[in-house]
Amino acid sequence: MFIISLTYKETLERIDNQLENHVQYLKKQYALGNFIASGRKIPRTGGIILSQVKDKSELEKIIQNDPFYKNDLADYDITEFIPSMTSDEFKCLLEN
Repeated sequence: MFIISLTYKETLERIDNQLENHVQYLKKQYALGNFIASGRKIPRTGGIILSQVKDKSELEKIIQNDPFYKNDLADYDITEFIPSMTSDEFKCLLEN
């Protein structure tokens, strides 16, 4: 599992110009089963995406299709982790 932390490099006006395209990209990745949660940081300096893609290099290729990436609007920090404990509602995230 991966945590992707986006940090905006441009003004919110430039971010908002690509926001709908970014949302469509996210919806596609959810439909493909690649992303499981996402949202804005508070304050609005970027966002967080949780991904269950198994391979970091595959995830990096997926990220290259994000309009924020294509337009050089954000930096991406990818952290891999293995969930070892969850609430009952998220037991499906544990690796066997």
